[in-house]
Amino acid sequence: MNSDNLGVGALTLSNAQLLREAARRAGVSAQFLAMSWVDRREDYGSWPDIENLPFRTRHLPGPSGPLAEGLKRADIVFDIGGGDSFTDIYGSKRFLTVWGTKFHALRMGKPLVLSPQTLGPFESRWARLLARWSMNRARLVVTRDGPSTAFARQLGVLGPLLEATDVAMRLPYAAPPARTADGKVRVGLNVSGLLFNGGYTQSNQFGLKADYPALVRRIVQMFRDRPEVELHLVGHVQSREIEVEDDQRVGERLAAEFPGTLVAPVFASPSAAKSYIAGMDFFVGARMHATIAAFSARVPVIPMAYSRKFAGVFGTLGYTHVADCKSDGAEDILARIERGYTERAALSTEIDAALTRVDERLERYIDLAAEELARLCPEASERQAAAARPEAATDRAQEA
Repeated sequence: MNSDNLGVGALTLSNAQLLREAARRAGVSAQFLAMSWVDRREDYGSWPDIENLPFRTRHLPGPSGPLAEGLKRADIVFDIGGGDSFTDIYGSKRFLTVWGTKFHALRMGKPLVLSPQTLGPFESRWARLLARWSMNRARLVVTRDGPSTAFARQLGVLGPLLEATDVAMRLPYAAPPARTADGKVRVGLNVSGLLFNGGYTQSNQFGLKADYPALVRRIVQMFRDRPEVELHLVGHVQSREIEVEDDQRVGERLAAEFPGTLVAPVFASPSAAKSYIAGMDFFVGARMHATIAAFSARVPVIPMAYSRKFAGVFGTLGYTHVADCKSDGAEDILARIERGYTERAALSTEIDAALTRVDERLERYIDLAAEELARLCPEASERQAAAARPEAATDRAQEA
């Protein structure tokens, strides 16, 4: 509800939006207990049906504390795992933290649903065993891409498995205001502070083929050389607390190096960020949820992937315009971006077709979530079904 990582915030708010609809279909009323890590920034806003229950990692092992108390109150747990953190590529501590929330929910006998997310990879044997154990005890496992679905089956997940897509595709935003005819093409560039700083290890942790800072400077220069372009540097992880992750500092530094480049503000919420991105004519980014914001707002976009989650989400939707920073060299990436910019009208058409598939996949997730909620409150589900029967409609008409 207040993460510096606006992608994590987008997942929270979007998942709640989808589950509200699932509750409506099940004929029940939903109250959300948003359980996630403590952050210092202001909440994105207030919603009457969402209660924020932040916790710290030290609360995970024990039977008491905010996490345990929240789980005791819950009737069902929808765990989205940060979207891509149910893996050990970010280190064992994060894996155990993300797995620990699932363990405690299952230990306490709560129905567990894994909301749409990337699953894996799990590079260590013990992580694979723990992951399989928790997923095989979940009521439902939902992936957001084809590679995760295949990976889950290969891992030995035997229970119900649905392939949907990223819930942040449904994040609400404000349509951009009408533009004046100034001849400018607004290009948004999201630079990942984490990649720029070499990852948490600060030594090319994610194994990028190109020198990322040098590549970014070449991208900036490429657009600065185009007189029609107005270049915006758009942060999506804006953290003054954790410098290695902060996109905003990097954007400010690049703007100082390249005068005339604009830096987007620090956003109050994920929806504010998406609203800003929606005003761009073309977008390039290495934070996946910055590129999802562009994609779902119908902005032509070239995602710069550093893990399989990018190709998974976009490729599963049939959108192949992704630069792979782990396998592509600098020249290939620059050529892909330049081609995308030149052909942005064609990219827009492809996005329109892909968003139809987004709706279909998220509708299936809503329907299955509604089934799980109805199972908790069968009497409400029966009332809902009775109200929908033709004879009930006739009775209501006669009463009227």
